[in-house]
Amino acid sequence: MRPLLIFGASRGVGLELARLECAAGRYVVAPVRRQSDVTALADTGAIVEHCDALSPTDVAGVMSRISGDFEIVSTLGGQARDGRRADDEGNINVIDAAVATGRVRRLLLVTSIGCGEMAPFRSARAIAAFGAAVDAKTRAEERLRATTLDWTILRPGGLVSEPATGRGLLLQGADVHGFIHRADVAQLASRALRDPDTIGHAYAAVDAQRIIPHQYP
Repeated sequence: MRPLLIFGASRGVGLELARLECAAGRYVVAPVRRQSDVTALADTGAIVEHCDALSPTDVAGVMSRISGDFEIVSTLGGQARDGRRADDEGNINVIDAAVATGRVRRLLLVTSIGCGEMAPFRSARAIAAFGAAVDAKTRAEERLRATTLDWTILRPGGLVSEPATGRGLLLQGADVHGFIHRADVAQLASRALRDPDTIGHAYAAVDAQRIIPHQYP
């Protein structure tokens, strides 16, 4: 297995994925902000590096320290105090640096249901609560799609912090909505990295028992 760089691994889906991949024996590097609590991350066995994803220099520096070809998963999101968003700017920094290395063989981007072609099916409530973040994630998706990287996009539904259920599904349909546990998203991401048939596709990630189709405005 090639080394794996996980951006956003201090918590949530990224942390769950670090646990899975380290347990599988993969060499995992987890770039995190200096102020992040890395207690749980350090317990996974991942190599923790300090990196601000909003800094192109930091992001490129982390990648330069990995030898040979490698793979990337980014679960970046959130907004800095100055208003800049990791949802677009941070992810775009990762994407651009990955292209520049010429050594990234796979990039999996975790965004959100409602991105891209799913936008017309967002509810008014979702737009009010998450619209700016989802629009920013869409910009990152667009940048990734424009590259020649072997990319896959996962768009989780509403996220739940409970143990994995094993019921996670990857679906293609603009009107899909639902919920899913973070640990199940990590399982789906791990499988997608190993499945070449997912290259060049974007999927909604939902729990098979918590799907809500046809979510119209």
